[in-house]
Amino acid sequence: MTPCPATGDAHVVVACPPGLDVRRTLARLRRGAGDPTWASSHDAVWHATRRGDDVATLRLHPVPGGVRADAWGPAAGTVLAEAPGMLGLLDDPTGFAAHLHPVVARAHRTHAGIRLARGGDVWAAVVTAVLEQRVVGLDAKASWRRLVARHGTPAPGPAPAGLRVAPPPRTWHALPVWEWRGAGVDAQRSDTLRRAAEVAHALHAGLPPVELARRLRTVRGVGPWTAAEVTSRALGDPDAVQVGDAHLPHLVGWALTGRRADDAGMLHLLSPWLGHRQRVLVLLETAHRGQLPAYGPRARRALPMR
Repeated sequence: MTPCPATGDAHVVVACPPGLDVRRTLARLRRGAGDPTWASSHDAVWHATRRGDDVATLRLHPVPGGVRADAWGPAAGTVLAEAPGMLGLLDDPTGFAAHLHPVVARAHRTHAGIRLARGGDVWAAVVTAVLEQRVVGLDAKASWRRLVARHGTPAPGPAPAGLRVAPPPRTWHALPVWEWRGAGVDAQRSDTLRRAAEVAHALHAGLPPVELARRLRTVRGVGPWTAAEVTSRALGDPDAVQVGDAHLPHLVGWALTGRRADDAGMLHLLSPWLGHRQRVLVLLETAHRGQLPAYGPRARRALPMR
């Protein structure tokens, strides 16, 4: 890590393999194009994040042979140390047998540059996952934008206009009911987030995925779908499966057999890739996004914003 004496900011250059798709690897951490904790410029991706009470702005800029990571703020050193994981460089595909199905093999060849990113910010992953419970994704992302814009803080350093750090657990816990309802969040989801905020100190990126999922499941309102969303994004868990998702079982069934499937069918179809099931899900989602036939009603809409 190289410090800049005049400002206390720092940077590192992370060596990356040829073909790494930085933007698409990071895209799974971003909650829609309007996510206020992320921004893109013509030559870089920016992210505002927190680690405990400390905050940082991270800028990732491709350079010959790798990616230059610049950071500003009290948590700059921490996020720079985590930059390889965020870029997917800690993702270990050892033992992944893509050849077991031609659809998976083709997706693996076509999208070889995508890695499983380790976002590192467990609490932000908890919030976004709970907001996405049982509602249309566009509505959940709009709720996240509204709440971070109103209760987050400006990103440190020379950040793009509008880039913000999401608030800490204590702020989410203290939000009054009208702020939740104004952002379209119903009582069930806001109550779940309040309960999760009470134990947020025990939910951190140093835990193995299985243990983080176990701790999350002790919070009333957090089920297997939410836990898998958190471990897959915050820890880069290669085996997480979002059981209970409205669309994933049908995607897996349609892609691998040409027929729709339920959760049990999805788990059966994914069983040859135990240890890498999230990897298969990401590949199938990337390769077949927008191609899945419509099966049944969409998820319900969230409360209207006020």
